[in-house]
Amino acid sequence: MSDVGQSQLIGPPQPIVAILGGDIILPCHLEPSMDVAATTVEWARPDLEPRFVHVWRERQDFLADQNPSYEGRTSLFTDKLKDGDISLKLSTVKLSDEGKYRCFIPTLKQDSFVELVVGAVSSPVLIMSNSSSGVVLECESKGWYPEPELFWLDAEGKLLSAGAPETVRGPDGLYTVSSRVTVEKSHSNSFTCRVQQSKIQQTRQMKIHALENFHASNPVVPITIGLSVGFLGVVAAAAVFLVCKRRRNKISK
Repeated sequence: MSDVGQSQLIGPPQPIVAILGGDIILPCHLEPSMDVAATTVEWARPDLEPRFVHVWRERQDFLADQNPSYEGRTSLFTDKLKDGDISLKLSTVKLSDEGKYRCFIPTLKQDSFVELVVGAVSSPVLIMSNSSSGVVLECESKGWYPEPELFWLDAEGKLLSAGAPETVRGPDGLYTVSSRVTVEKSHSNSFTCRVQQSKIQQTRQMKIHALENFHASNPVVPITIGLSVGFLGVVAAAAVFLVCKRRRNKISK
Protein backbone atom coordinates (compact mmCIF):
# COMPACT_ATOMS: atom_id res chain seq x y z
CA MET A 1 0.00 0.00 0.00
CA SER A 2 1.27 3.45 -0.93
CA ASP A 3 1.34 6.44 1.36
CA VAL A 4 -2.01 8.27 1.26
CA GLY A 5 -0.49 11.63 0.52
CA GLN A 6 1.27 10.39 -2.60
CA SER A 7 -1.68 8.91 -4.52
CA GLN A 8 -3.59 10.87 -7.15
CA LEU A 9 -6.81 10.06 -9.00
CA ILE A 10 -6.22 9.64 -12.71
CA GLY A 11 -8.91 9.77 -15.39
CA PRO A 12 -8.68 9.42 -19.19
CA PRO A 13 -7.08 12.34 -21.08
CA GLN A 14 -9.67 12.12 -23.87
CA PRO A 15 -13.49 11.94 -23.82
CA ILE A 16 -15.02 8.47 -23.61
CA VAL A 17 -17.42 7.64 -26.47
CA ALA A 18 -20.44 5.42 -25.80
CA ILE A 19 -23.01 4.13 -28.27
CA LEU A 20 -26.68 4.54 -27.40
CA GLY A 21 -28.06 1.45 -25.66
CA GLY A 22 -24.66 -0.08 -24.98
CA ASP A 23 -22.52 -0.35 -21.85
CA ILE A 24 -19.46 1.76 -21.09
CA ILE A 25 -16.74 2.03 -18.46
CA LEU A 26 -15.67 5.42 -17.13
CA PRO A 27 -12.03 4.85 -16.05
CA CYS A 28 -10.68 6.33 -12.81
CA HIS A 29 -7.89 4.97 -10.63
CA LEU A 30 -5.38 5.93 -7.95
CA GLU A 31 -1.75 6.18 -8.91
CA PRO A 32 0.22 4.82 -7.14
CA SER A 33 -2.48 2.28 -6.23
CA MET A 34 -3.84 1.81 -2.73
CA ASP A 35 -6.71 -0.10 -1.16
CA VAL A 36 -9.89 2.02 -1.03
CA ALA A 37 -12.41 -0.76 -0.35
CA ALA A 38 -13.10 0.71 3.11
CA THR A 39 -13.15 4.30 1.82
CA THR A 40 -16.02 6.44 0.54
CA VAL A 41 -16.04 6.73 -3.24
CA GLU A 42 -18.31 9.16 -5.11
CA TRP A 43 -19.29 9.48 -8.75
CA ALA A 44 -21.30 12.59 -9.59
CA ARG A 45 -22.54 14.87 -12.38
CA PRO A 46 -22.11 18.47 -11.14
CA ASP A 47 -24.79 19.66 -13.60
CA LEU A 48 -27.50 17.39 -12.18
CA GLU A 49 -29.69 17.59 -9.09
CA PRO A 50 -29.32 15.33 -7.23
CA ARG A 51 -25.78 15.14 -8.54
CA PHE A 52 -24.80 11.65 -7.34
CA VAL A 53 -24.46 8.93 -9.96
CA HIS A 54 -23.01 6.24 -7.68
CA VAL A 55 -21.68 6.19 -4.09
CA TRP A 56 -19.69 3.51 -2.29
CA ARG A 57 -19.61 3.81 1.51
CA GLU A 58 -18.73 1.45 4.38
CA ARG A 59 -17.85 -1.38 1.98
CA GLN A 60 -21.18 -1.32 0.13
CA ASP A 61 -23.17 0.63 -2.42
CA PHE A 62 -24.97 3.62 -0.93
CA LEU A 63 -27.59 4.73 -3.44
CA ALA A 64 -30.10 6.63 -1.33
CA ASP A 65 -29.06 9.93 -2.92
CA GLN A 66 -28.57 8.58 -6.44
CA ASN A 67 -30.08 10.56 -9.31
CA PRO A 68 -33.18 8.57 -10.42
CA SER A 69 -32.11 8.54 -14.08
CA TYR A 70 -29.21 6.21 -13.16
CA GLU A 71 -31.21 3.75 -11.09
CA GLY A 72 -30.16 0.16 -11.76
CA ARG A 73 -27.55 1.16 -14.37
CA THR A 74 -24.35 1.82 -12.40
CA SER A 75 -21.81 -0.37 -10.64
CA LEU A 76 -18.22 -0.39 -9.39
CA PHE A 77 -15.72 -3.21 -9.82
CA THR A 78 -15.65 -4.02 -6.12
CA ASP A 79 -12.90 -6.63 -6.47
CA LYS A 80 -10.62 -3.94 -7.91
CA LEU A 81 -11.12 -1.36 -5.16
CA LYS A 82 -8.20 -2.91 -3.27
CA ASP A 83 -6.01 -1.84 -6.20
CA GLY A 84 -7.29 1.73 -6.24
CA ASP A 85 -9.47 1.20 -9.31
CA ILE A 86 -12.78 3.06 -8.83
CA SER A 87 -13.91 2.93 -12.47
CA LEU A 88 -17.67 3.14 -13.02
CA LYS A 89 -19.64 0.84 -15.31
CA LEU A 90 -22.68 2.50 -16.89
CA SER A 91 -25.20 0.21 -18.57
CA THR A 92 -27.85 0.84 -21.26
CA VAL A 93 -26.47 4.27 -22.13
CA LYS A 94 -28.98 7.07 -22.80
CA LEU A 95 -28.52 10.33 -24.70
CA SER A 96 -29.05 12.16 -21.40
CA ASP A 97 -25.97 10.42 -19.95
CA GLU A 98 -23.71 12.67 -22.01
CA GLY A 99 -21.76 15.06 -19.82
CA LYS A 100 -18.84 15.50 -17.43
CA TYR A 101 -18.49 13.06 -14.53
CA ARG A 102 -16.48 13.58 -11.36
CA CYS A 103 -14.88 10.67 -9.50
CA PHE A 104 -13.98 11.70 -5.95
CA ILE A 105 -12.50 10.18 -2.79
CA PRO A 106 -13.38 12.59 0.07
CA THR A 107 -10.87 11.28 2.63
CA LEU A 108 -8.01 11.80 0.19
CA LYS A 109 -9.43 15.06 -1.17
CA GLN A 110 -8.66 13.69 -4.62
CA ASP A 111 -10.85 13.99 -7.70
CA SER A 112 -10.71 13.59 -11.46
CA PHE A 113 -13.14 14.27 -14.31
CA VAL A 114 -14.31 12.04 -17.14
CA GLU A 115 -16.18 13.44 -20.14
CA LEU A 116 -18.72 11.09 -21.73
CA VAL A 117 -19.87 11.58 -25.32
CA VAL A 118 -22.92 9.57 -26.42
CA GLY A 119 -23.52 8.63 -30.03
CA ALA A 120 -26.09 6.71 -32.07
CA VAL A 121 -25.47 5.18 -35.49
CA SER A 122 -27.39 3.44 -38.25
CA SER A 123 -26.53 2.02 -41.67
CA PRO A 124 -27.99 3.78 -44.73
CA VAL A 125 -30.78 2.34 -46.88
CA LEU A 126 -30.52 2.76 -50.66
CA ILE A 127 -33.32 2.79 -53.24
CA MET A 128 -32.90 3.11 -57.02
CA SER A 129 -35.56 4.36 -59.45
CA ASN A 130 -35.78 5.45 -63.10
CA SER A 131 -36.14 9.01 -64.36
CA SER A 132 -36.05 10.62 -67.82
CA SER A 133 -32.52 11.88 -67.16
CA GLY A 134 -31.03 8.67 -65.75
CA VAL A 135 -31.19 6.70 -62.53
CA VAL A 136 -32.24 8.34 -59.26
CA LEU A 137 -30.42 7.05 -56.20
CA GLU A 138 -32.00 7.75 -52.82
CA CYS A 139 -30.12 7.28 -49.56
CA GLU A 140 -31.58 7.53 -46.06
CA SER A 141 -30.13 6.74 -42.66
CA LYS A 142 -32.19 6.98 -39.48
CA GLY A 143 -31.14 7.08 -35.85
CA TRP A 144 -27.94 9.15 -35.62
CA TYR A 145 -26.56 11.30 -32.83
CA PRO A 146 -24.94 13.81 -32.99
CA GLU A 147 -26.07 15.13 -36.38
CA PRO A 148 -24.17 13.26 -39.14
CA GLU A 149 -22.84 14.19 -42.57
CA LEU A 150 -23.83 12.42 -45.81
CA PHE A 151 -21.66 12.14 -48.96
CA TRP A 152 -22.04 10.49 -52.37
CA LEU A 153 -18.90 8.93 -53.87
CA ASP A 154 -18.29 7.59 -57.39
CA ALA A 155 -16.52 4.33 -58.27
CA GLU A 156 -13.13 6.00 -57.80
CA GLY A 157 -14.02 7.35 -54.38
CA LYS A 158 -14.42 10.94 -55.56
CA LEU A 159 -17.16 13.16 -54.18
CA LEU A 160 -20.25 13.53 -56.36
CA SER A 161 -21.88 16.88 -56.86
CA ALA A 162 -25.21 16.64 -55.04
CA GLY A 163 -27.51 19.00 -53.24
CA ALA A 164 -27.31 19.48 -49.50
CA PRO A 165 -28.76 16.48 -47.64
CA GLU A 166 -31.99 16.86 -45.69
CA THR A 167 -31.66 16.39 -41.95
CA VAL A 168 -34.57 15.97 -39.54
CA ARG A 169 -34.42 15.50 -35.77
CA GLY A 170 -37.10 13.30 -34.28
CA PRO A 171 -38.86 13.54 -30.89
CA ASP A 172 -36.42 10.92 -29.56
CA GLY A 173 -33.53 13.32 -30.20
CA LEU A 174 -32.09 11.20 -33.03
CA TYR A 175 -31.33 12.49 -36.53
CA THR A 176 -32.46 11.17 -39.90
CA VAL A 177 -30.39 12.25 -42.89
CA SER A 178 -31.34 11.69 -46.53
CA SER A 179 -30.19 12.68 -50.02
CA ARG A 180 -30.84 11.84 -53.66
CA VAL A 181 -28.69 12.07 -56.75
CA THR A 182 -29.34 11.37 -60.46
CA VAL A 183 -26.67 9.35 -62.31
CA GLU A 184 -26.17 7.68 -65.70
CA LYS A 185 -26.96 3.99 -66.25
CA SER A 186 -23.89 1.87 -66.82
CA HIS A 187 -22.59 -1.57 -65.87
CA SER A 188 -19.36 0.08 -64.75
CA ASN A 189 -21.01 2.73 -62.63
CA SER A 190 -21.05 2.14 -58.87
CA PHE A 191 -21.90 4.71 -56.25
CA THR A 192 -21.49 4.85 -52.50
CA CYS A 193 -23.58 6.64 -49.90
CA ARG A 194 -21.44 7.42 -46.87
CA VAL A 195 -22.81 8.69 -43.56
CA GLN A 196 -20.35 9.72 -40.87
CA GLN A 197 -20.03 11.48 -37.55
CA SER A 198 -16.50 12.63 -36.74
CA LYS A 199 -17.12 13.45 -33.07
CA ILE A 200 -17.92 9.83 -32.24
CA GLN A 201 -15.63 8.49 -35.02
CA GLN A 202 -18.37 6.41 -36.66
CA THR A 203 -18.95 5.74 -40.37
CA ARG A 204 -21.55 3.70 -42.22
CA GLN A 205 -21.71 3.30 -45.98
CA MET A 206 -23.34 1.27 -48.75
CA LYS A 207 -22.56 0.78 -52.42
CA ILE A 208 -24.98 0.45 -55.33
CA HIS A 209 -24.60 -0.27 -59.07
CA ALA A 210 -26.64 1.76 -61.56
CA LEU A 211 -27.44 -0.93 -64.14
CA GLU A 212 -28.04 -0.18 -67.83
CA ASN A 213 -30.95 -2.67 -67.97
CA PHE A 214 -32.64 -1.40 -64.80
CA HIS A 215 -36.43 -0.98 -65.19
CA ALA A 216 -38.93 0.43 -62.73
CA SER A 217 -41.04 -2.73 -63.22
CA ASN A 218 -38.22 -4.76 -61.70
CA PRO A 219 -36.90 -2.56 -58.91
CA VAL A 220 -34.89 -5.16 -57.00
CA VAL A 221 -31.51 -3.49 -56.52
CA PRO A 222 -28.21 -5.33 -56.00
CA ILE A 223 -26.43 -3.75 -53.07
CA THR A 224 -23.07 -4.49 -51.51
CA ILE A 225 -22.01 -3.40 -48.06
CA GLY A 226 -18.90 -1.24 -48.03
CA LEU A 227 -16.79 -0.10 -45.09
CA SER A 228 -19.00 -0.26 -42.05
CA VAL A 229 -17.97 0.26 -38.44
CA GLY A 230 -20.37 -1.93 -36.50
CA PHE A 231 -22.97 -4.60 -37.14
CA LEU A 232 -25.99 -2.83 -38.68
CA GLY A 233 -25.17 -3.39 -42.35
CA VAL A 234 -27.05 -6.70 -42.60
CA VAL A 235 -30.13 -5.17 -41.01
CA ALA A 236 -30.03 -2.30 -43.50
CA ALA A 237 -29.70 -4.67 -46.46
CA ALA A 238 -32.74 -6.62 -45.27
CA ALA A 239 -34.68 -3.37 -44.95
CA VAL A 240 -33.82 -2.43 -48.54
CA PHE A 241 -35.08 -5.80 -49.79
CA LEU A 242 -38.39 -5.37 -47.98
CA VAL A 243 -38.87 -1.82 -49.29
CA CYS A 244 -38.13 -2.90 -52.85
CA LYS A 245 -40.44 -5.90 -52.54
CA ARG A 246 -43.31 -3.65 -51.41
CA ARG A 247 -42.73 -1.35 -54.38
CA ARG A 248 -42.72 -4.30 -56.78
CA ASN A 249 -45.98 -5.61 -55.33
CA LYS A 250 -47.65 -2.19 -55.74
CA ILE A 251 -46.56 -1.99 -59.38
CA SER A 252 -47.78 -5.55 -60.13
CA LYS A 253 -51.20 -4.59 -58.77
